[in-house]
Amino acid sequence: MWKEAAAEALPEVEFRAPVDATALAEAERRLGRGLPAQLTALLMETNGVVGAYGTDVVWSLDRIVEQNLLFWSPDTFPGLYMPFDPLLFFGDNGGGDQFAFVLAPERPDIFVWDHEDDSRLWAARELEDYLHRSLAGGGDWYR
Repeated sequence: MWKEAAAEALPEVEFRAPVDATALAEAERRLGRGLPAQLTALLMETNGVVGAYGTDVVWSLDRIVEQNLLFWSPDTFPGLYMPFDPLLFFGDNGGGDQFAFVLAPERPDIFVWDHEDDSRLWAARELEDYLHRSLAGGGDWYR
């Protein structure tokens, strides 16, 4: 389902081998929280989605874990940005802006974090909408 949705938006999209339930459980253990159901389902089909120009529209599971642990650490950006605790980052635009689910309160919407001004803006209704917009839109499709 997820591969088909991505390929519909961008026929030359690239996929990776899927992750298994053991890897997902270990990732959730390391993160200390569950992954959104839509993201889990996508990762079980493909461990990331690569769009035009090699953009990691959806990161690999390892990168999701590492990036979020980094951003959630209180020592990473002390006083520089608003807290990242309610967000789960999972992809980027190749230029520094990153996309995230909101975990608290839990919702299916996707938001973009602008690394230059620390704004967090709505970008898509849910993961399938995000795939269509990000893969077909190019550039700053979310502005």
